[in-house]
Amino acid sequence: MKNLGQLMKQVQDMQGRMADMQEKLVDLEIMGASGGGLVEATLNGKGELRRMRIDPSLIVPSDAEVLEDLIVASVNDAKSKVDEKMQAEMSKFTGGLPFPTGFKLPF
Repeated sequence: MKNLGQLMKQVQDMQGRMADMQEKLVDLEIMGASGGGLVEATLNGKGELRRMRIDPSLIVPSDAEVLEDLIVASVNDAKSKVDEKMQAEMSKFTGGLPFPTGFKLPF
C-alpha cells in the first residue's frame, strides 16, 4: 500500500506542476503568419486570438476573399505553433509519453 500512496503523491505533484505550466502558457504569445508575413495572428498559449495585423496593401474591397483566406491561414499557423509548444511542455511532465492535446490529470 505504501507504493500506492507514493504514486498518488507523484500524481498530485505532477498535477500541480501542470497547472502552473498552464497558467504560464496563458501569458505566452505565439505568432503565425501567412502571405509572406502580410497577415499575422498572435495567439496566447490557450489558443485565444490576442492580435491581428494586416498589411494595408491587402485591404482592397474587391479582394476580400483573398484577405479572408490569409486571415484564416495565419490563425491556423499560430494555432499549430501553440499546439506544438503545448505538446513540448506536456512532454516534460509525462516523460515523453504522447498524451493528446488538452489531456488533463487526474483521469
